[in-house]
This record gives sequence, C-alpha cells and structure tokens, in this order.
Amino acid sequence: MKLSDLPGVPGQEDAVRDFVLAELDGLADEVRVDALGNVIARRAASGEGPRGRVMVSAHMDEIGFLVRYIDEKGYLRLQNLGGFDTRNLFARNVTVHTRGGALPGILTPAGRPVHIASPEERKKVPELREFFVDLGLDGDAVKAQVRVGDMVTLDQTARRVGQLVCGKAMDDRASVFLLLETLRALRGRPLRHDLYAVFSVQEEVGLRGAITAAYGVQPTVGIGLDVTLAVDTPGVGPDEAVTRMGEGIGIKVYDSSMISTRTLVDEFWDLAQAREIPAQLEVLGQGGTDGAAIQRSREGVPTLTLSLPTRYIHTIVESVHETDLRAGVDLLVAYLGEPSA
Repeated sequence: MKLSDLPGVPGQEDAVRDFVLAELDGLADEVRVDALGNVIARRAASGEGPRGRVMVSAHMDEIGFLVRYIDEKGYLRLQNLGGFDTRNLFARNVTVHTRGGALPGILTPAGRPVHIASPEERKKVPELREFFVDLGLDGDAVKAQVRVGDMVTLDQTARRVGQLVCGKAMDDRASVFLLLETLRALRGRPLRHDLYAVFSVQEEVGLRGAITAAYGVQPTVGIGLDVTLAVDTPGVGPDEAVTRMGEGIGIKVYDSSMISTRTLVDEFWDLAQAREIPAQLEVLGQGGTDGAAIQRSREGVPTLTLSLPTRYIHTIVESVHETDLRAGVDLLVAYLGEPSA
C-alpha cells in the first residue's frame, strides 16, 4: 500500500526508487542504479559449476501526466503518460509535483456542468486533450510555481477491501512488492542461478527501462512481473475474464507484445502443480510487459511473464488479491531457490 501511494510517472520514479533502495538493504550482493534509472539488484548463485543469469523485472512507474501548457488564467493542460479511459477521469483530485513542493489540484474536462448541459453534451465522453487542472490560484501564481514538464498524479490512498488490496498504482507496484518479498524469502537460501532483480522505469511508455536493463544484464532467462486483467465482474462473459481473482498467479502464454517461451510456460506450470501453488494460464488480447523487452534483447532470451490478476486496471482503484500475491512469491521462490520438480 505504501508503494501504491508513492508518486512516480515514467521518467520521474525517484520516490519509488528511493523506497526500493531502502528495502533492498541486506537482500542482495550488489545494488546499482543504471543510467536510465533502473534499480538492478544482483544475488550470486551458490556453489560451483555452470549457472545462468535470471533477470526478473517489475516496473516502478505508474500512468500519469506531465504539464504541457499553462494558460493565462493558470489552468494546466496535460500530456498523458500511459493509457487512460477518460470515463474514469471526471472530477478527480490530483497532485502537481513542482520543484518547490506538491500542489493540490482538480482534474476535470472543459465544458458545461450537468445542470446546464444539453442532452447531447451529457452523453459525450471527452477526449484527454479536453481535460485541465485547476489549482485554485491565479495565472501569475501558477506560473511562478509550475513548469512545463512537472509531474501530475492522481490522488488515492491505498486500502484493503475484503481480501483485496486496492490503490492507484497496483500496476505495477504490486509486482514491485512481489519481487521484494521474493528476495526477502530467498535471503540465506542457495540459488540455482545468478539472480538479477530489476525494478525498471518507463514501462508505461514503451518498456524502455527493461530494454536497457536487459541489454546490460545479458540474461539467459527472463521473467517479467506485471498485472493482467481480471474481468470476473458483472457485465462481462466468462470467456473474456482473462484471469480470475483469488485463483492464483497468472502464467502468461500470450499478449500482444510477446508469446512466452513454451518450455518455460510448461516448466512453471508443472512446478506450480507439483508444489500445489495456485496458478492459472493467461491469454491477453492486448497489452505488454517488461517480459517482451527482455525476450527481444540482443540475440533473444527465453522469457515468460508472471501476471497478477487485477480488477479495474488503469483506474485509481486497481485491486489485487492476497492469495495471488502469495502464489506469485511462492512460485518464484520455488523456481529460483531450488531445482524444479
């Protein structure tokens, strides 16, 4: 929940990176930050003999905005970083992060309020370019504090809802948590291969951090960690659910950015069955993860992605299930920490 509350749009993941670096204390043999801002934590395998390099990557950034224009009255126009459904953006509290500190603001679309709007206007779904931020200050005061390029994030405090953990940035902070907890569970245990835990940047704008990290690490096996759709809610048929909450970690077979290496899919599935770890196979029609960047690095890398079933993706109430988080940690620990059965 702390991770979800932190601000960190693509290219400005500083607060999340600082949190991750603090949590990594004592969990890795070496921790470094590369030129793009990825955090790369290495743990060496135990014993002698041949060993590979397994890169596991979860992204630190969240969808959000940059200020692209400030008008004479002080209203801010935005550049989106990542995909938004504008139906979820009406009348939202936001924070504008300036060099001088954070400013509270209100995000809403231009146009008439419902009381005076025509029937046609009430039905219209506005485009992102129509939204603006009101800081409650006059134009001069805004221009004295806000610059083009300042980060704008949606406000939402994470909370528990039954067995769900709900917040604005479970994509992909839940996977960052999962990777940190995996390293914690592996502390003091022998590893099969050298492990490179990567906390990547700029995933939401093109998998950019994972591209450079994979080029540098040169892994022999890649594992992406991300969320996926759990559309097991009213109004959607069971064939469109993709995954179901509480039924275990998703083992990705396909999305529009990658086809997971089949031998790895089989290996992880068989391992989950043998260890009685809840898991489900996943086919996602659209979307991409750090796994795709790793898979295409250099001459190519055998790769799959483990996916956390998530409801309400790319909204401020993204929700993951405790059972699926635990299953993800258990499956990674089983794969990394000892030979698969």
